[in-house]
Amino acid sequence: MTETYFRPLGLCYGSDAEQLVAQCRAGRLGGSAAIGFTLVERITRDGKSVSREIVPYTDAFQAIEAARGEFAGVALDTPKIMGIVNVTPDSFSDGGQHGTAETGALHGMALAAQGAQILDIGGESTRPGSDAVSVEEELSRVIPAVKRLSDAGHVVSVDTRKPFVMREAVKAGAAIINDVSALQHDPESLRAVAELRVPVVLMHAQGDPRTMQLNPHYDDVALDVYDQLEQRILACVQAGIPRSRIAIDPGIGFGKTFRHNVEILNQITLFHGLGVVVLVGLSRKGFVGALTGEKNAGNRVHGSVGGAVQAALNGVHVLRVHDVKATVEALAVAWAAMDPRSTEL
Repeated sequence: MTETYFRPLGLCYGSDAEQLVAQCRAGRLGGSAAIGFTLVERITRDGKSVSREIVPYTDAFQAIEAARGEFAGVALDTPKIMGIVNVTPDSFSDGGQHGTAETGALHGMALAAQGAQILDIGGESTRPGSDAVSVEEELSRVIPAVKRLSDAGHVVSVDTRKPFVMREAVKAGAAIINDVSALQHDPESLRAVAELRVPVVLMHAQGDPRTMQLNPHYDDVALDVYDQLEQRILACVQAGIPRSRIAIDPGIGFGKTFRHNVEILNQITLFHGLGVVVLVGLSRKGFVGALTGEKNAGNRVHGSVGGAVQAALNGVHVLRVHDVKATVEALAVAWAAMDPRSTEL
C-alpha cells in the first residue's frame, strides 16, 4: 500500500509569515499565526521504497494548517512550557532530588514561577532500563503533589501508564494525562481517558522502558513513528476521544538511537500533518550528552535549551523541559528576533 506524507519546508516567521499567508503564498504551520511554510516535501512510501520531491505548500494536507485551539485551557498561540516534576527516587535527570510529594510540589511551584504553564508530575521512572512500580506506590508519590499544585491553580499533567492512577489523579485535579505508552500499556486506558474527558499526550516508544534501548530498529524512523502515532490517534477517536483533546510526542530517547533522535528532530515538521498538538520532550536526554560531551544529565542545560528552541521554531506547541527558566529566556529572545512586534518593553 502506498502512503503519502508531507513535511513543511521554507519556514517564515512573524510579519513575513503573516504577509505571505495573507497573499496565499504560505500556509500556517501547525495552525500558528507566527510561523508559515512556503513549500512541502512530499514523501511517498511503497513498502520499503521511499521517494521525495519538493512541491508547493498548497499540495499538502489541510491538517497541517488546522487551528489547534487550547489544550487543557492553555492557549497555543506561542510555544508553551511543560515543567517536569519527577516525584521518584531514581530519575535519570535529577537523581531523586524531588523524590517526595512535598519536595515535588515545592519544585512544581518554583517551575510555575519561572514560567511553566503546565506541570507534569510523574511517579514512575521511565529511564532506559527502569522497572515498573506498583499502583499503590505510584499513587502515594503523585496524588498529594497533584492535589497541592492543582489546588494552587496550576494546570497539572500526570505522567502515568496506569488507568487507575489516571482516574485518581484527575479526581485530585489533574487536567492532562501524559502516557509514554500512548494508552497501550493497559487495555483499560483508552476507556479511562474517554470517560475522564481530559486531554491526553500520546508518546511513541518502541518497547518498554526496561528493554527499549537494547536494539531499536526502524525502516525509516520519522515515517514509522508518524504511522504508529497516527494509528494511536485513530484508536483514540474510535474510543470517543476527540482530536481536539489529543497531543502527540515522537518520544525522543524512547527506543531510539542517537541517529534516530537527530533524524526525528530534523523532520519534526512532518508531525504537524497529524492535525493535533505536537509536544517534544528532549530535555537532558542521552543524545544531548552525546552531542555536547556532557555525561552528567543534570548539566545538559545548554544543549537541552538549544534543542527546545529548534523545536519551537519548527512549530512545536508544547516543550517538556527540566530547565524552565533557561528555556523561557531563550525563547523570549528567539521570538523577539522572529517578530519584533510581539515584544513590549
